[in-house]
Amino acid sequence: MNKAIKYRLYPTTKQATMFANTFGCCRKVYNLMLNDKLESYKLTGKFVSVTPAMYKKDYQFLKEVDSLALANVQLNLQGAFKSCFNKSCKKKTGFPKFKSAKRSRKSYTTNNQKGTVAIIDNTIKLPKIGRVKAVIHRQPNADWVIKSATISQDNDGKYYASVLFEFEQNIISVPISDNAIGLDYASDGLYVDDKGNVGTNHKYYRESHKKLTKEQRKLSRMKGSKKGEAKSNNYIKQLHKVNKIHKHISNQRLDNLQKISTEIANQYDVVCVESLNMKAMSSKGFGNGKSTLDNGYGMFLNMLEYKLADRGKYLVKVDKWYPSSQICHCCGKKHPEMKDLRIRIFTCDCGFTISRDQNAALNIKNEGLRILKSETFAA
Repeated sequence: MNKAIKYRLYPTTKQATMFANTFGCCRKVYNLMLNDKLESYKLTGKFVSVTPAMYKKDYQFLKEVDSLALANVQLNLQGAFKSCFNKSCKKKTGFPKFKSAKRSRKSYTTNNQKGTVAIIDNTIKLPKIGRVKAVIHRQPNADWVIKSATISQDNDGKYYASVLFEFEQNIISVPISDNAIGLDYASDGLYVDDKGNVGTNHKYYRESHKKLTKEQRKLSRMKGSKKGEAKSNNYIKQLHKVNKIHKHISNQRLDNLQKISTEIANQYDVVCVESLNMKAMSSKGFGNGKSTLDNGYGMFLNMLEYKLADRGKYLVKVDKWYPSSQICHCCGKKHPEMKDLRIRIFTCDCGFTISRDQNAALNIKNEGLRILKSETFAA
């Protein structure tokens, strides 16, 4: 199995300069390789094979940074072309684009070769950089082997190292039982479970919206805010303030989702959810895109998936077209009028009255258990 742990880095001025140079060289090599591929396709109709070593003669500064970081850029470009043209590839992306110095993520990945990447006391050893001071909040187990490290810098200026470990682990699957929970997505509370409990009452973006608006308004009035205008020092300082607020909101949301998903994974053996298209739901036409994005429901499902898998438990995704909100949990009668989202109380002729979301969660739970048991029986 593979598992990554993300550590906060505190580089010296010299090390931060080296990080910046490596970020820039990786971006430069990516753009050079992509440009040569496009030019060869125009001339021959085929994409030529390219390597970072081809450009080191013309661009001597490429020799100053970690060669494995440049080699991983080549692999990233190959992966981008594969996901674009390979029909069997699960993750579909568009055609590879050139990386921008302003908008592209500042990061690079290096591999561990005979101890070139290591955790030593309160530092992380990296090729060409040396030992960088870090907060080692979690020590890996003795049998874990370091495979690689991804160095990144966020918009607020902080540095991180995501260290990937490889280890052996035998996961024993938990027997399928009725210790299950059904979760129905709710834009105003992340989810509603089959017992009627709401996931979270926090809307972190909205809670910080007033403060963020104030700082963004200051930023828009400073010299350098207009297109093509030189960025002033005050503009850069204010931009860091805005980015810091955005990061704070993101960290709050992430921390909350981690705690909720861990609690559910520890408590239940089977978790049943809907396979929703969150990108479509966050679109302008749906009407509540800000709430959808503020929830982080997609991240929440990803967390549940790997945490349940680590424990040998099950995450079952019910088809998004399953009419969970229209079926009476008590008698099974279908109510097409429940397509109207304004109806919040489900009332059936059999006398069953319940919250719309709780009824949907109960139906999702039953359908999820049915799917899981049928798949197990078929296997």
